[in-house]
Amino acid sequence: MKPVLIIRTGRAPDTIRARHGDFPHWFRISAQLALQKLRIVDVAAGERLPAPHEVAGALITGSAAMVTERADWSERTAGWIRNAMDVELPLFGVCYGHQLMAHALGGRVDYLPGGREIGTVPIEVLAHAKHDALAASLPANFRAHTTHEQSVIEPPSSATVLAQSARDPNQLLRYGQHAISTQFHPEFNADVMRAYIHRKREDMQREGFDPRHTFKQVGATPIARRLLSHFARHHGLAKT
Repeated sequence: MKPVLIIRTGRAPDTIRARHGDFPHWFRISAQLALQKLRIVDVAAGERLPAPHEVAGALITGSAAMVTERADWSERTAGWIRNAMDVELPLFGVCYGHQLMAHALGGRVDYLPGGREIGTVPIEVLAHAKHDALAASLPANFRAHTTHEQSVIEPPSSATVLAQSARDPNQLLRYGQHAISTQFHPEFNADVMRAYIHRKREDMQREGFDPRHTFKQVGATPIARRLLSHFARHHGLAKT
């Protein structure tokens, strides 16, 4: 049986990791993946990815890195994404993974105008998303956790935008039948979101944001969290 790949593009900060775990754990829980079926590859640490045909699907994590840095490991992973798209491998990218997929497939990534987006924010699902295999189950509006400075500024011409926030018009993208990505974090729970706000509070204050207000607005995001498990079940990746 082919494994499900988690492409690790970074690590949670030490203080958050010590208390809440790290990216692969959050993805496994949210996507309801069987531990014995997982293969984790830390591309940021130089680990090599298997050929796309050797895995059943792949989830691409977030990172503190920036796609615009064009690091060697990141560009190699972008090439792998293009190869994976050629064989129609199920792909789900989150935050950095979302931006890297867009970059790999011809989109443009850069800093989000107006500064970072952080906190639990409303997401608006666009009308045409009702025809999408994954987004059709979403309500017109739901809440999701975000923390990012860069974003997909121009989606690939072949991508379909399915949802937006007030700050970011490209929160949910579809690339063909088997590949999708989110700028928001479906793998976060409320405690993890609060931990990121606490960590970024000084940066937020310098940029004119009120971390106390943002902290108070954090809440559960059950609809966003279900996206990963819906994706995994749709493609036969989830544990049964």
